[in-house]
Amino acid sequence: MSAATPPRGTVRLAADRCKGCELCIPACPPAVLSMSDQRNVQGFRVPALRTGCTGCGACLLVCPDFCFEVYRFEEGGNA
Repeated sequence: MSAATPPRGTVRLAADRCKGCELCIPACPPAVLSMSDQRNVQGFRVPALRTGCTGCGACLLVCPDFCFEVYRFEEGGNA
């Protein structure tokens, strides 16, 4: 088996809009989202993004509050 494929992108979470529903966590194929102890200004716990996000957008598709933005990396680079 070959080395791990480099990530194609990542996501950014708008924590101020998150209501802590946790739908994004099981929807994440690389399993890099987990609920943190951090709370937003509304008092809801928000997910934390760990290393390994591929930018697949599954979290974006399931989030009822549109908290995620997907960013794709340029071909051959990471930004």
